[in-house]
Amino acid sequence: MGFYCISSKNFPAFIDELIHQQSVIAPQLVQSKPYNPSSSEFFSFSLLKKASNLRLDYDTTILPPKKVFFPPQQVLLSFKNGEFQAVLDLYETILFGVHPYDLLAIEQTDFLFSDKYEDIHYTAQRQLTTIIGSNIQRSAEHSFFSSMNANVKPSTHDGFITKIADTYIYEVLTGKAGNLLKYGQFTDASQQQIDLAVKENERVKSKSHLNYSADEIKQGLEKSYADLELWEQLAKSCYACGSCNTSCPTCYCFNIEDKWHIDQISGERTRYWDSCMTEDFAKISLGPGKSGEAQTENFRPTTGARMRHRLMRKMVYLNDKLGTQACVGCGRCATSCTADIADPVNIINTVMEKYHD
Repeated sequence: MGFYCISSKNFPAFIDELIHQQSVIAPQLVQSKPYNPSSSEFFSFSLLKKASNLRLDYDTTILPPKKVFFPPQQVLLSFKNGEFQAVLDLYETILFGVHPYDLLAIEQTDFLFSDKYEDIHYTAQRQLTTIIGSNIQRSAEHSFFSSMNANVKPSTHDGFITKIADTYIYEVLTGKAGNLLKYGQFTDASQQQIDLAVKENERVKSKSHLNYSADEIKQGLEKSYADLELWEQLAKSCYACGSCNTSCPTCYCFNIEDKWHIDQISGERTRYWDSCMTEDFAKISLGPGKSGEAQTENFRPTTGARMRHRLMRKMVYLNDKLGTQACVGCGRCATSCTADIADPVNIINTVMEKYHD
């Protein structure tokens, strides 16, 4: 719908006015991490209270912005005396400063939560949210977004802002983003400024790279499926903690629990993020055995089987459904892995060395 610009001098006033008008969720510094020489800061998408706290120069955030629509813990309904009431805790918000790889991840989860059976708890909050993307000013240590989905451009956000020199270029894609123009001192961007913004977004590359195409990776992983010995070797140091899943912007598995109040007639049904890397994820009950003890079956009992499923899920299983890989190359899984084995770049390149034609 158009390109506009605002000076760096006037930009904080624009952000402060947005905060005054609506809830703004944006990247902010959480704390420094001097123990890690490769990075000195932690960032998180959280409620912005003043413009000076906004950090558009962040590398990546601890958790992805999907948490705005799909919280780690979410009450779905309440019940009492056999009656049920849906719980929808909705609010208008602006999700500001989302990097392109996370925009693509949101686009994927938008589709997955609305495909066939709409998840109203996700879609209702999603519809009330204005999403403004931002250019990547510095790449995270384990990022590999340059190798992922190179031909797929996200399209479900409302606007995009790019910093060039002492100016921000604001691309308006929907009426929701257009409505924000009145809160700042914007002018029409020149063609030269637009071209500079395009070049700036093309300039930034990820730090890690895959050595194979999406089709090659899919074929190689499929060939490796029966080689459980290889997958067990890759996962031998795994703690099965699930950090790689909970930090992933495209994972959407959850568990549901009913919690009863002390009166035993009321309670809530709550869902929680779940992880296919944990031991109990694929465990099911078979009922009591002959001795009366509970019997179970685990379809993926080893860490190797679970790691294989995780990589297949990202690089093979959903490709046709999504039209792309279910991984956006943010690198959060590698960053959060305490055993330093979850990096898809290392895993895939290792598998492909053996199974690439």
